Amino acid sequence: MAIVLTVRDSSGLKLAALATGFVMASLDVTVVNVAGSAIQQQLHASLSELTWIVDGYVLVFASLLMLAGGLANRFGARAVYLAGMAVFFAASLACALAPTAGVLIAARLVQGAGAALFMPSSLSLLVFSFPDKRQRTRMLGLWSAIVATSAALGPTLGGLLVSAFSWPSIFLLNLPIGVAGILLTRRCIPPVGGRRVRLAVPGHVLWIAALAALSFALIEGPRLGWLARPVLAAYVVLGFAAAALVTRERRAEHVVMPWNLFRGAGFTGANLVGFAFNFAVYGGMFMLSLYFQHARGAGPFLAGLELLPMTIWFPLGNLVYSRIAGRIPNGVLLTVFLLVAGVASLAMAGMSTDTPYWVLAVAVAVANVGAGIISPGMTAALVEFAGVAHANVAGAVLNANRQIGTLVGVAAMSVVLGTVTDWNRGPGLSFLLLGGAYLAGAAGAWWLIARSERQARNVRR
Repeated sequence: MAIVLTVRDSSGLKLAALATGFVMASLDVTVVNVAGSAIQQQLHASLSELTWIVDGYVLVFASLLMLAGGLANRFGARAVYLAGMAVFFAASLACALAPTAGVLIAARLVQGAGAALFMPSSLSLLVFSFPDKRQRTRMLGLWSAIVATSAALGPTLGGLLVSAFSWPSIFLLNLPIGVAGILLTRRCIPPVGGRRVRLAVPGHVLWIAALAALSFALIEGPRLGWLARPVLAAYVVLGFAAAALVTRERRAEHVVMPWNLFRGAGFTGANLVGFAFNFAVYGGMFMLSLYFQHARGAGPFLAGLELLPMTIWFPLGNLVYSRIAGRIPNGVLLTVFLLVAGVASLAMAGMSTDTPYWVLAVAVAVANVGAGIISPGMTAALVEFAGVAHANVAGAVLNANRQIGTLVGVAAMSVVLGTVTDWNRGPGLSFLLLGGAYLAGAAGAWWLIARSERQARNVRR
């Protein structure tokens, strides 16, 4: 693959150009959460429809990420990144103009397609733009800090916008960001040449069918009944698609996912951490935003403020990581902070509507104090174990796993809240699931990432 890079543009502008897509994608996950109650009221959306509004975006996002990684390899990461930004821009406008919940769900699906195009390309372009490992690690931390700041301020910003201008404004926010990102990318990021590769289209179709069936079963199961015919049909589609995908991947020359990379324990561990982390963080954010507004009667803006103890640590942790990266192994950092998050989440298993806010805020803050370190830590570990040559596809794999974690986490919270409608019990059960996810991530970080790092250090000695 021919790659021609120049250093004419400053590192700051390059970083801003490549973080813009992630900023929009992060905002659209966190902002929609606090707007959920307003969307339900103004569009007369049910809980399952609201879950589709959140998860439909994530479903397409996760489904197309691997295909998008292949497209970046074939047509060039910069071209695919710009195409994704343009699709996301148009879909955001369609979301803002949506007259019904159904139209909004459809526009969110298109948004997910745009995000899938620019997400893996963003990481790939960043890796190629900063070939020096030390500078790349620092830029990864700063890049994550920019994205994390948008995610941290998303709920509060979204609540302010919804309170002042109604829910469509949260999607209109993407328009100036998208324009800035497209212009900066065209000016600061040189083209990265592609290479002729065959895309595993049949495998991607099976992958999409499996995730869609899983999403339908999880989201519609509580409403229709777990043994209703449409849900049973989803089980059948899921089983068939998964079996067909496994069979095809074993025989095909061009596969959906680079399974050989998973032979490395460190690479597998980074993806396990990504799934568990997103399950807990975004599932918890979805649950708490509904809890604050429905159980405690908070408006969108107040709910956004009440979520700050959960999100404010994202950018702070990223800045800390950019300073300590290289001094403490990523596996150790991930294990410690995931373990702390798991214990703090399990401590809230007995919460009810009578639980003082400050108690909940402290527990949530402790659980998320390391969130800003976990995100860049897992990304740096992934790049280290996969190698720069596999940056495109490795970034797509990690992002796909993280988005599937978000998809399942939000759907799981919807299942709990739809099944246990008592706000004195539902949130507590939700925290049990969140704590379990964090602890699973901690176990994976220790046994897979930390051990692999120790073995690598022993080999170098």
